[in-house]
Amino acid sequence: MAYSFEKVQADPVLATVRRLEQRIEARFPGRGLHRLVGELGRLVDEVATSTASVRDRRSWLRPVAKAGILAVVVLTVALLGLAVRAALVDAPADGLEWVPLLESGVNDLVFAAIAIWFLHSVPERLQRQRLLDLLHRLRSLAHIIDMHQLTKDPERLRASFRPTSASVEIDLTPEQLEHYLDYCSELLSLVGKAAALCAEESRDALVLDTVSTVETLTVSLERKVWQKITVLDADRRARPAE
Repeated sequence: MAYSFEKVQADPVLATVRRLEQRIEARFPGRGLHRLVGELGRLVDEVATSTASVRDRRSWLRPVAKAGILAVVVLTVALLGLAVRAALVDAPADGLEWVPLLESGVNDLVFAAIAIWFLHSVPERLQRQRLLDLLHRLRSLAHIIDMHQLTKDPERLRASFRPTSASVEIDLTPEQLEHYLDYCSELLSLVGKAAALCAEESRDALVLDTVSTVETLTVSLERKVWQKITVLDADRRARPAE
């Protein structure tokens, strides 16, 4: 299958998520991290199917909206024409008597503008709500991934570490911990890619701003994970010299 390099596509993102799911299952079967990558796969698949269904609805809704806009414009022009004609036939003698006629015309134009804006924005608003819901779930998933790596502190594996009765035990070797943190980093990156899929389907300012927020969040959380990986790698390189 040929992929475009001009936009993020759902199929390669989903394939990468499924491959990561297999890798995590092979190394950490039964752990919460494996359930998280499964949930991410379902979300990516939902993003793909939801955007496709919204795209189909938008394809027939846009012509309907354009027809409605045309009807509003024609009706408004006709009403204004009748009003002007009536005003010219029964021209008021006093200039102040023109004020109600002008006010009526302005009101007609305002209501027509509101109706046109509403009809024009219906397809985008239909898509916006669905995308914002998916982005909210992706943002929540990013925080859950961060919770899974939160207590995975490399310093707890040092011989000099003295735990307390409230310390969380890490049941991982240094090598396993490095893989675990690396998987968390990949998961966060894929959450950002899933958010980017939403941006490919909309030019709505609110959607794009939310996508940017999710991507910034995942990059920030990834940075925390890689700081731990760097500490872990430094400890491993220093251990033979001890």
